[in-house]
Amino acid sequence: MRTLYLLRHAKSRWDDPGCPDSQRRLAPRGVRDAKRVAKHLRQLGAAPELVLCSSAVRTRETLELVLGAFAAAAVRVEDELYGAASDALLERLRMLPEEIGSVLLIGHNPGLQDLALTLVSSEADRARLAAKFPTAALATLALPSWRPDPGDAELVDYVVPKQLR
Repeated sequence: MRTLYLLRHAKSRWDDPGCPDSQRRLAPRGVRDAKRVAKHLRQLGAAPELVLCSSAVRTRETLELVLGAFAAAAVRVEDELYGAASDALLERLRMLPEEIGSVLLIGHNPGLQDLALTLVSSEADRARLAAKFPTAALATLALPSWRPDPGDAELVDYVVPKQLR
């Protein structure tokens, strides 16, 4: 089985209307939430072998805050992940070598939430994910391979920042 951690970037600032979307930084609440997610990842014993991160500033800042939660992993910051739709994210996963056992994907909604909804098999779990996938939400999925079909994944864990406070 493969483990896929889907992490939506933490809460970003909206206080500068002239700032391009890709350049928005984390808000103070986002910094706190990302640190809480890092602690949760540590408690899970998460050890992603590869981190795929959107090139947006807020995702890279989220990455910096959670990276200390696990042993060194290969990190790839990819422009194509910025604002990527679920089908593009799924295609990116399908390019992964099968020998990689776990991946942390840090990105944006609606792509991440839609990807989770596509992959997860349980209707009850899909309902939980559909209800809300807020900033700094972390979904942990178990997959049979990196070439999954819709409904191939099991939702192993799902936390939102309010649960970690």
